[in-house]
Amino acid sequence: MQSPIYNGLKVSTNQMRRKKIHGFLNHWQLYTLLIIPILYVFVFSYLPMYGIQIAFKQYNFSDGIWNSPWVGDKWFKMFFASSQFGRLLGNTLGISVYSLFASFIPPIILAIALNEMRCIPLKKTVQMVSYMPHFLSTVVICGILQQVLSLNGMANNFLATIGFDRIQFLGKPELFKHLYVWSGVWQNVGYNSIIYIAALAGISPELHEAAKVDGANIWQRIWNVDVPGIMPTAVIMLIMRSGSILSVGFEKVFLLQNSLNMRSSDVISTYVYRLGMVNMEYSFSTAVGLFQSVVSLILMCIVNGISRRVSETSLW
Repeated sequence: MQSPIYNGLKVSTNQMRRKKIHGFLNHWQLYTLLIIPILYVFVFSYLPMYGIQIAFKQYNFSDGIWNSPWVGDKWFKMFFASSQFGRLLGNTLGISVYSLFASFIPPIILAIALNEMRCIPLKKTVQMVSYMPHFLSTVVICGILQQVLSLNGMANNFLATIGFDRIQFLGKPELFKHLYVWSGVWQNVGYNSIIYIAALAGISPELHEAAKVDGANIWQRIWNVDVPGIMPTAVIMLIMRSGSILSVGFEKVFLLQNSLNMRSSDVISTYVYRLGMVNMEYSFSTAVGLFQSVVSLILMCIVNGISRRVSETSLW
């Protein structure tokens, strides 16, 4: 058995083990920072997996999770055969895919614009204004939308001023997806641009200098230097977003949802809420939620595989 190589030199396994222990002891403060995130993931992501089994059982309080009778894939078949399945899947995919593509380009454009901005006070002002909506709670954002888009709100007052009829924005099913998606773009565009600004900072200034020497103008430098430089980051972000393509934000949909727009606003997450919390159908709602998670995982693996073959950039 060959000895492992460390910094170009062959060392024994015991020496490697001692080096690792020595490195751990020298940087133990950094390792202790991992305790909180590991506990968070364990408590909120791994421990709840114990309850997934009720998706395959006829759960009742008296028997508990472990002793409830086993029913197999009954709840999955019931969901697939229900009249709600097509509408829920269509609404969820429609909103998610729309949001995925609508929110992909604006942060990149904002990051490039901020990177090229030379007036520092203006740059900091734009950053502050664009970042601020992200730190507002979903309840506040939905309250602002309801006030602005109500029949007596600012939007309808403006339409009435220029001679148009008032529109019940939140009562029209065909407008719900647009309101949901573009309000989300407005809220998160500044915060999502941070990672692209960091990627732009990592591009070598020598590439821009070489482009200037070759006579490239600012638009040519952006297209041929900045865009290729942040493309790997953009691909990774797209892969990560594809994993949550069926996980439309419950809070915002639920707060903007009403009986008038239910036809286009009812998604899998709100359906699970009604089944589990309102109707107390815990097994059925768990099965629907498990279906959503499994499909999201499959989609992320597919997108990651396509990205690895096309661009050689992937999560794994």
